Formats: sequence, C-alpha cells, structure tokens
Amino acid sequence: MAEYTRENPSPEYRAMVEMYETLHEKGADKAPGSANEDEHRAPEQTFAGKMLAQHAPTVRAMIQRTGAKTLLDYGAGKGQSYRSKDIRIGDEVAPTIQEYWGLDEIRCYDPGYEPFSQLPTQQYDAVISTDVLEHITKPDLPWILDELFSFACCFVFANIACYPAKKSLPNGQNAHCTVEPPEWWAGMIHAVAMRHTDVSYHFSLATRTGPKKVLGIAGKRGLDHHVFERWA
Repeated sequence: MAEYTRENPSPEYRAMVEMYETLHEKGADKAPGSANEDEHRAPEQTFAGKMLAQHAPTVRAMIQRTGAKTLLDYGAGKGQSYRSKDIRIGDEVAPTIQEYWGLDEIRCYDPGYEPFSQLPTQQYDAVISTDVLEHITKPDLPWILDELFSFACCFVFANIACYPAKKSLPNGQNAHCTVEPPEWWAGMIHAVAMRHTDVSYHFSLATRTGPKKVLGIAGKRGLDHHVFERWA
C-alpha cells in the first residue's frame, strides 16, 4: 500500500472531499435500508455538528485534567453547536459550549465545508474529532490520525462509529466508508500514538447492540462504547 500524506493524499481522499462539499451544499440522501430511506436531509441539517453536546462532559474532564485553554475541532462540519445558546448537557444548561469548557479559543476545521476549509497552521492544547474518522477511507487514516496528534499539545479526543451510517454519499456509497471493529481501530490508533508519547488521548468506539428487528419489527438499537485511552 502506498504511504499517503497531507501533501500527497490518495485519490479516494480527494474524491471524498469533493463529495462532502456537495453534501454540505445540497444535502444528503438516506442510505438504502434505513428507515424512511426516501427522505432527503436539507443542506443546513447535513453534517451540522449538532451532536457535540453528548461528548462535552468527557472533553471537559480532559480539559480540566490537562489545563487546556485552546481547542481545534477537526472535522467540525458546520459547527452549529458552537453557535448555540443555552445548551443542555446532561443535567446542566450551559450558556455556550465554549463557556462550559472554559476555553479561551476554539478553532473549527473541515475540508468539506468552505468557511472552515483552511488547514490550521499552529498547535492547540486540545484536538477533538467527533463522528469523523469512520468517514475517511483506509489509505488516508494513518496520516490523518497522525495530523490529529501533531496538532495537539495536551490531548486528542475522538469518537468513532463502528457501524454503517444512515446517510449515503453522492456516489451511492455508505457515508461510513471505514467500518471496522474496535480492536482494529485500537491497533491503528496505537501505532500512530506511539509517535506522540507526550500527548494524552481518549478514543470512544461505538458498536451497535441488540437485534435489528424483533418479531419482524425494526427496533431501536443501543450502543456499546469501547474506550481506549492513555495519559501522558
């Protein structure tokens, strides 16, 4: 396998960025087999970045433990959570995510969304990447993971879905193009993290639990979270 880099990414990566630019502009279709599969998600609702609140307590705990003051959201989508006010996080209502975390600066980066498409040129205390890495094709995962660690001074946080998405890409492919078990991801993460021994990390790998259908009726499936972490 060729070793790809930021300067020389795979053809799949270039095509993927173009497809995500299209999804941000035109919205997304449901994946075949999903509930209401004929439904089309509007552009403003596609990769909006609204799911960040569920990970906010874990990120805050890492911020408090490390004393982080600046944060890079790598793959932030439209970053709507950062513009929202009075956000419910567990039993709390926070004025904003930034105030909840107690940070001085938050930077969003997403190559598929033009307002955030410029690659950062500096390091940040914390780097987070939520619901992103499963959207990356395998040839580019090593350099992208390495980039996450390289941008971080204190810690990296990421969650990864180990199951297919409910969205399709413009080429018909499932939006989660790398679906692997937690053990596979752990090996990939460990190999990269060993080159950044001064950076702590917390990766949460989510797998589906329970049957898809009960007595022929589709039911809501739960999630199991498999955590791999290291404190520097």
